[in-house]
Amino acid sequence: MSILCCILTEQRAHNVQYIEVNPYHKPESLLKLNPRGLVPTLQYANKPLYESTVICQFLEEAYPDHGTSLLPKDVYDRARMRIWIDWITSRYIPAYHRFLQHQPSSVEGGSDEGLEAARQAFLGLTKEFTKEMDNKGPYFHGAEPMMIDFMLAPWAVRLWVFDHYKGGLEVPEEGKGGEDEHVWQRWRTWVGAIEGRESVKKTLSEREHYLPIYKRYAEDKAQSEMAKATRKGQGVP
Repeated sequence: MSILCCILTEQRAHNVQYIEVNPYHKPESLLKLNPRGLVPTLQYANKPLYESTVICQFLEEAYPDHGTSLLPKDVYDRARMRIWIDWITSRYIPAYHRFLQHQPSSVEGGSDEGLEAARQAFLGLTKEFTKEMDNKGPYFHGAEPMMIDFMLAPWAVRLWVFDHYKGGLEVPEEGKGGEDEHVWQRWRTWVGAIEGRESVKKTLSEREHYLPIYKRYAEDKAQSEMAKATRKGQGVP
């Protein structure tokens, strides 16, 4: 999420230098700004800022007239969107990693109830979020994408990793969603819209570049702060 958010928002500021880093070989220049070594990190007036949501909202406030706003004008809608942006960080992302990092049961021949529970929990959160979307869309708040769409985008466009490593997410195919078909249809509409945006496409790498990284998560061997927090049953660090 962090890299995508960094690219989308920093393009809206003036005189910005964008620097990519290898998260497994963090340069000293990054660690001086953010001792935790997390991305995105923004240097503004020789002072550091970090955390994706904080940076996005800071840039909205620092450059209010630069392009289309990524937050609603209505104060209630803006507050409501911030609630659901926080929900993505506090609920959705941890559930994503719990599912991905879950390890199979050691009981020979037994069913892995833990994996299925993690899958269903993640699917349930996906439905919960979808039910909060504008009825027509295609985006969360309506016809135009906003910050919340880009906050969820990095996870939504990488749901294929569950097909590769965890037997599939099992989102119902079109027409097979039962009583929740309208919810899943709305989800498919949103995913199609966000995946089709040029800004999203241009910030993705080819799948083969993601596979070695997500393999470490799928085997629960990753050593990122997020992976460590997931093992401890904690949220986003």
